[in-house]
Amino acid sequence: MTIPNFSIDLTGRTAIVTGASAGLGRRFAKVLAACGAKVACTARRKDKLDDLVDEISAEGGTAKAFALDVRDIEQLQAIIPAVTEALGQPDILINNAGIVDAERATKMSPELINDVFDTNLRSVFILSNEFARPLIAQKMPGRIVNIASIAATHYDGHGAALYSTTKAGVVRVTETLAVEWSKFHINVNGIAPGAFSSDMMDGMLDRMGDFSVHFPRKRLGQPEQMDSTLLFLVSPSSDAVTGTVIKIDDGQGSR
Repeated sequence: MTIPNFSIDLTGRTAIVTGASAGLGRRFAKVLAACGAKVACTARRKDKLDDLVDEISAEGGTAKAFALDVRDIEQLQAIIPAVTEALGQPDILINNAGIVDAERATKMSPELINDVFDTNLRSVFILSNEFARPLIAQKMPGRIVNIASIAATHYDGHGAALYSTTKAGVVRVTETLAVEWSKFHINVNGIAPGAFSSDMMDGMLDRMGDFSVHFPRKRLGQPEQMDSTLLFLVSPSSDAVTGTVIKIDDGQGSR
């Protein structure tokens, strides 16, 4: 039996991944490239991006590194034209870049507050618009996947209140832009991971100890466990799915 719309072949597609220098973003970039997409790997740490591009190229994929500080509006406005010139018009955007505050709310400096808001939320809204504008003008479909967090709906009071707040904002941006851009065939969805192995998680474990022993399955999630969800959201399989945020938390907590 032929299964309609089921394919993870991304040949001919161009993807942008923010925060691709490490962690989940690095994994996302490699997975998209392995499925045939040309991938623009973006982050502040260009040296790490160069290493990633070398790996992707060695595995037969196509990728290019772009230095991008998502806190900088001018850089956000410039990245789509730069990627288009180098790799073709991007039609997949993975808004992955994010930082955690790791502070009690009353102890956060204004500088840290601005960094968290600008990185986690403002950049998602601005870059999504920069990505969508040329697609709308050219009547091209597109896919946006915003990386939220299970923290968007769950906070235990032990620090990172602003991180939780910004990730809740990412969920709402996903929902609202999905409604606004549905008529243009630009699907906007999200993934809300629980506790997954990453550079950010390593820092949390150093501060708090191995809290995964309290999870029902007593383990952290692994980045590769998100591969199928990511590919579902950028492939024809999810053609009618937009404005949805998929929780992937390995049953780590309550609902």
